[in-house]
Amino acid sequence: MKKRMLTVAAIASGAALVLAGCAGGGGGDSTPESLRVLIGSSGDAETNAIQAAADAWSEDSGIDVEVVAAANLTEELATGFAGDNPPDLFYMSWDQFQTYAANGYLEPYAGNLANAGDFYPNLVDTYTYDGEFVCAPKDFSTLGLQINTQLWEAAGLTDADIPTDWDGLTRVATALTKDGVVGLSMGQEYARMGVFMEQAGGGVIDGDTITADSPENLEALDYLKSLYDAGALRFPAELDAGWGGEALGAGKAAMVIEGPWIKGIAGDFPDTQYITAELPAGPGGPGTFTFSTCWGIPEGSPTVDAATDFVEFLTSDEQQLAFSDAFGVIPSTEAAAATYAENYPENAAFVAGADYAVTPVSFDGAAAVISEFNSQVSSFAGADFGAVLGQFQSQLQAAYDEAQG
Repeated sequence: MKKRMLTVAAIASGAALVLAGCAGGGGGDSTPESLRVLIGSSGDAETNAIQAAADAWSEDSGIDVEVVAAANLTEELATGFAGDNPPDLFYMSWDQFQTYAANGYLEPYAGNLANAGDFYPNLVDTYTYDGEFVCAPKDFSTLGLQINTQLWEAAGLTDADIPTDWDGLTRVATALTKDGVVGLSMGQEYARMGVFMEQAGGGVIDGDTITADSPENLEALDYLKSLYDAGALRFPAELDAGWGGEALGAGKAAMVIEGPWIKGIAGDFPDTQYITAELPAGPGGPGTFTFSTCWGIPEGSPTVDAATDFVEFLTSDEQQLAFSDAFGVIPSTEAAAATYAENYPENAAFVAGADYAVTPVSFDGAAAVISEFNSQVSSFAGADFGAVLGQFQSQLQAAYDEAQG
């Protein structure tokens, strides 16, 4: 496959790297002595769990595996490709997949896996490019509604009041807004506001059509503005909080919209009690986002056969559940995720959301447009949402046309 110059936005650092090299060719017919695996680890628990799985696979395969936890996965992966020395296997995030796939850097192996039919269909769609299932999803997270149960009970609310639609969300957010506490908080960005667009029956892309300036999306932003004007919605920065979890843990917001990583507040706020519910449905039905990672293999890699066999081991239900126990991720196969929900009922709402979740728009070039949208809604109180969505539409359309070109 012909390669062209590839620019990848380094999301974590804000830097940009140009990948001018490509994976070396090779048939992958011979058994390699070792594999190098590059991961973006959340900490020692994840790194150790991946290494333990690698050691178990090595015992059967006879192939050594070196697991490298990147300090900055985006930069190190880009540098590896630019130097014509990519890892044999690596974490590939949902927001970079389209960029790498469009430029021919990924081996399309996933459709040949024995468990290819076991993954959630929306995850398969996320990692499909040009009609081909490219790389196997490693795990996923969805967004849910986190509720501070102490503040909830203090407001006289019960389980029967957990909101299932926008009207219910308005009611409880208003009831919880008192005594210096805001009812609802979330990130001031597309990655959170976009779920309301989905719930309104909108979204920013439908097949090959950009739909950013749809009436449904305007309805979603107007709904959030109504909560904001009523004082029931404030963003973390307005609460002197770094993110939604901090706002929840510090008791500054009674409800926030976050994913399974919310458990990370336990260290700083061990006394905060909360539950997770599915996000309320909007006039268009339920909606949430899914954030995921796949196992990438360089296109044309000489170790593709061994790496593919290793991925099949890593994505087995048994191994994915072992990862769940070790560092809390939700398995990417439907059967294992169902078992996970039984084992961790406190996270069952995140699993339930997978049935209707969509991946945020992520085609090559979309990231810069999303950043501009986030900038436009940073002054939420005075924003002209019709104009914001009009600009979003034109810029996203231009980026999409270029990506297709």
